[in-house]
Amino acid sequence: MDEPEPPAPILPVTPAGEEDLSRLCDFARSLLAATGATEIVCDASALPPDLAAVNALARLELTARRAGARIVVRDPDPLLRNLLELVGLPLQMEGQVEQREPPGRVEEGRDLHDPAR
Repeated sequence: MDEPEPPAPILPVTPAGEEDLSRLCDFARSLLAATGATEIVCDASALPPDLAAVNALARLELTARRAGARIVVRDPDPLLRNLLELVGLPLQMEGQVEQREPPGRVEEGRDLHDPAR
């Protein structure tokens, strides 16, 4: 029987300097290792919509991917969400269905005796 996946830990993300961001990434890595989770929820409600916030989320996503996981962003400012889209950082937002490639086209069966094809 498959074991249920552990719940995703929640990591509050606040505006931080470079040193604080390194510690935050180390903490995220430790959380993922300790819990065995495949995703970590980053509460972005305190982040301003600026490039420093984009950098923080990008670094956290990179940290998570290196650990075989990903981040899910919770409650970002709408302007921050727009900025993430503008810079092309495809982060998963909480409550958003994960975007995957659409399923391939279904190939119809073919009647070998049908001359129309």
